[in-house]
Amino acid sequence: MTTRDEARRGRADLHAGIGLTDVTGDPAPGLPQRLFAARERKGVDLYRAERDTKIRARYLDALERGDWRALPGAVYTKGFLRNYALYLGLDPEEVLRDWRHERGEAREREPIVVPRPLAAPRQGLAFSPAVVWAALLTVGVIAFAVYLGVQVLRFARPPTLTVSDPAVAVSTVEESTTTYVLRGTSIPGATVSVATPGREQPYRVSAAADGTWSVEVDLRRGRNQFDISAVDPETHKVSETITQRFITVPFLVIEAPTLTVDQPAEGATFENGAIPVQGVARNAERVEITAAYLGPAEGEPAPASPPPSASPAASQPPPAPAPVVATVEEDGSFAAPLDLTTGRWALTVTASSKEGKTTSLSRDVTVAYEGVTLTINIKGGRAWLKIWVDGGLYDQSQCRTDVCADGETVSVTGQRSIEVRTGSSGVTWFTLNGTSLGPLGDRGVPETWLFEPPRAPRQTGRT
Repeated sequence: MTTRDEARRGRADLHAGIGLTDVTGDPAPGLPQRLFAARERKGVDLYRAERDTKIRARYLDALERGDWRALPGAVYTKGFLRNYALYLGLDPEEVLRDWRHERGEAREREPIVVPRPLAAPRQGLAFSPAVVWAALLTVGVIAFAVYLGVQVLRFARPPTLTVSDPAVAVSTVEESTTTYVLRGTSIPGATVSVATPGREQPYRVSAAADGTWSVEVDLRRGRNQFDISAVDPETHKVSETITQRFITVPFLVIEAPTLTVDQPAEGATFENGAIPVQGVARNAERVEITAAYLGPAEGEPAPASPPPSASPAASQPPPAPAPVVATVEEDGSFAAPLDLTTGRWALTVTASSKEGKTTSLSRDVTVAYEGVTLTINIKGGRAWLKIWVDGGLYDQSQCRTDVCADGETVSVTGQRSIEVRTGSSGVTWFTLNGTSLGPLGDRGVPETWLFEPPRAPRQTGRT
């Protein structure tokens, strides 16, 4: 054997040993281990790889285990290995070489190229009518075969289906979300159905010409399940798997409002009936203030019975004022006045949220007027007035003329007493220290009334 033959044989032996050991002399990983390690580096599982490569997961698992018998055949296996290698970023030719080696196939030797003999120039091709017809017939047969193949593949393969939004199987949205738009892709014209428990008919939508589809679904509190599938309208084949999406809408945590009443203080006493109510209400939409009459002020005798000629309203306890609604500002503060008559009152301040939750606080206050405050209203007629304050004649100039007309009001304040003579007792209405007494006599009858609280009003003969 010549030196040249020995070198050539050494190179062939070295080429045949590639892939069996690495540079350290340790056995190199086999093809299945390389595929598994490449997928792990890529960070995907078999089911993700199945969706991306369109190769069933059981075949990918067989490739990574080296179970060649579980694969459909050498032709399909080569295609699987080539596509999987490209997906994992490996050299497909090297992967195929390793596969042949692991199957025990001999490596292909480089063919010996034999010089071709010189040949005489060929004659030009002659196109006869028979040749042209034969060519056209051949092309037609091939086109028809391709058409049949495409149709067979189309009828044999189910439609594809992907869901891009939401991208993950389980997701959570804001607690105020009531609808969601599912999006994805399928074959053009496919009918995409979205079934959800509790709904008799599924949502249905057709994929656009580019295969994209979207459908808006309703959400309820808690976990919402959606089963998504696609149907080819021509072949009626259904997608191989039903894609599921779970969307959770959190339940609202309804909190009751927080309430602080700064004014009035508990047990406060006021010398007039304008009671300021203010404070801070958090998580509240409105604040309502109500008052309930408890009785006369402490240390003061109960009012004496009104005269028999007085209005029935004068014998009744003061009516509760209408509830007052205070505006809640952005910082939660609120303020509103509440007009009360003489006596002890229980105030209730209630803060309400949008969800109907309420919080209430109470304050007991006392209204004790200092001196005498008398309001005179003329209702239903005309009357002249003559007024004495603390025994002295009062310059009555609050009416437009000497005779007060219907609707006019006179307010008088004294230290001890106020005495009023009216030309028509039945049209003269009195309010004493915030308490309405109404008219004390008959219409058209002149009368004089003395007001000295806490004593009841009494008639005098002063003129």
